[in-house]
Amino acid sequence: MWTYLRKRILQSALPLVAVVLGVFVLARLTGDPSKLYLPLNATQQMRDDFATRNGFDKPIWEQMGDYFLGVLRFDFGESLRTGESASTMVLRAFPATLQLAGATMVIAIVVAVIIGSWAALKPNGIADRIVSFFAMVAASVPDFWLAILGIWIFAITLGWLPTSGTDGGISVWVLPIATLMLRPVGVLAQIVRGSMVTVLGQPYVNVARSRGAGQMRIVTHHALRNAAAPALTVAGDLTVSMVNGAVIVETIFGWPGIGKLMIDSILQRDFAVLQAAVLLTALAIFALNIIIDFGYAALDPRVRPSSKAGHGKKATSEKQEVAAHV
Repeated sequence: MWTYLRKRILQSALPLVAVVLGVFVLARLTGDPSKLYLPLNATQQMRDDFATRNGFDKPIWEQMGDYFLGVLRFDFGESLRTGESASTMVLRAFPATLQLAGATMVIAIVVAVIIGSWAALKPNGIADRIVSFFAMVAASVPDFWLAILGIWIFAITLGWLPTSGTDGGISVWVLPIATLMLRPVGVLAQIVRGSMVTVLGQPYVNVARSRGAGQMRIVTHHALRNAAAPALTVAGDLTVSMVNGAVIVETIFGWPGIGKLMIDSILQRDFAVLQAAVLLTALAIFALNIIIDFGYAALDPRVRPSSKAGHGKKATSEKQEVAAHV
């Protein structure tokens, strides 16, 4: 297991460096920060002093070297806008994203398990067709369109919910969670439905029925437990994509998470904060992927990491088979 963990860390090191390097270069293509942080009538001397004070007068390769050395010392620089430590601003915003993603996935899993199990009880029945249609629509609707539609209907037209912010109790969570959870519910419902149909046709389920077990007990005590591994694996992958893709939803709803911080940093050309936010997000996604792999291995002994090449290939093929259902 530890050999597998070391291998995954080494495999992820190069992509992490590439992501940080790409963001470092692309951020500087957004323009000269002095045009935002200095008056319109600023002299050239004032612009030169600003560049020298923030290290922008150095060649880009030298700026890059200074940044990577700072990262090794856990020094991500300071915000051009506030003068605050970039790492402090990112760590303050990241819990809001994790709370939103975590609450969304918990609700999405519960809803998906319920409607997926309901559809699996009678394959090709009315319930199955309704769930399949809903899952197809849910997995296809763009998050930004759903967010705008939700604001228009429930906030502007009906006035039931706030449009943005975090002050206002539970009501401020409704639209962001509803927007983010629709696609995971659609995908997971299909996974649960497919797994449950397979498991409900197994001999041990028929034996349980012949012994007088009720439908609810068969689903909760026999079928659902054995059908959980594929759904949980896909749920983990969806959580990773949600953390990575919450940028638009957080910006639309004014949610003070890492996604909104990234957008604000791009618009304000706050390079240090943007680079720190991207690096922390990449590290979080890497850690979540490791947890997913270990959780899947714990649920299904057949795909536990092994030093043997053949076993590793089997684990990969199992995960690819699960992903093919999405």
